[in-house]
Amino acid sequence: MSSVSEGRFRGSSVPLLTPPPRFATLLTDDGVPVEAVYVPCTAGSGAPGGGAVGALAATPAATSAATPAIVVAHGFTGAADRPAVRRAARVFAQRAAVITFSFRGHGRSGGRSTVGDREVLDLAAAVAWARQLGHTRVVTVGFSMGGSVVLRHGALYTAAPLAGGPESAAGDTPVRVPEREGRIRRTGAHSDAVVSVSAPARWYYRGTAPMRRLHWVVTRPSGRLVGRYGFRTRIATEEWDPVPLSPVASVPLIAPAPLLLVHGDRDPYFPLDHPRMLAEAAGPGGAELWLERGMGHAENAADDALLARIADWATATPPA
Repeated sequence: MSSVSEGRFRGSSVPLLTPPPRFATLLTDDGVPVEAVYVPCTAGSGAPGGGAVGALAATPAATSAATPAIVVAHGFTGAADRPAVRRAARVFAQRAAVITFSFRGHGRSGGRSTVGDREVLDLAAAVAWARQLGHTRVVTVGFSMGGSVVLRHGALYTAAPLAGGPESAAGDTPVRVPEREGRIRRTGAHSDAVVSVSAPARWYYRGTAPMRRLHWVVTRPSGRLVGRYGFRTRIATEEWDPVPLSPVASVPLIAPAPLLLVHGDRDPYFPLDHPRMLAEAAGPGGAELWLERGMGHAENAADDALLARIADWATATPPA
């Protein structure tokens, strides 16, 4: 996976006094172009000597190595330029560098959405880009569908050698293996900590009216038309084969990386048995669970105070 081109797409609301954002098109392991935006950490940008001029004078490696990076994985029908995603990036950037991107089938990225399956490759491309920019600590933060993707990514990508597992080739060449046969080891594509917000615990859940509507959008031709023209989301027609590792099955494989689960008690999509099931699967001490009073679903419901707490957790947790 690599950055194949760079250039601006849609204008950013980042103030001129902060370091400028960087735009790129990333190429996933299966050849899908993914739009991405990098925003340097804005902490201290307004202080003397800490503005854009000072940031631009330093080399990227020098400014990035000591700064954590947060990679944001949006929910279904979201995109890098959606207001809720940009707001999350703005809050996170006060404490860390931030990469936002559009999953396949969303925004200006290519391909079609597989609703949480192949999207793990999109996230891996964004994490690898963060490390290419010089960041030695990368934390993934996912919302809803993105929350399930960061869990699977945390389970499937690891920096440590795996006993009996696939061996990496030289450099940054990936080795793809079916999920049922083991985890994936790829240099630079792993996360050091994982935050999953408003994620499902299991696939094919239809227990709420919003999830029944979502299944109609994903599985019916008329629904996919609504997704394409109403929500700017292009959805694949193929069924999962094989069915990807479920979120609840992924959670035990994330350790030793720290895991934070965040869920609202007024989530209309996934009731509280979902985060509790995930936390239980992590085992004693395997995950921290925040049940947020009055919160609804995903990035649209996460206020600035919660986003700041998430960023504090992500930047304070020591590497595994």
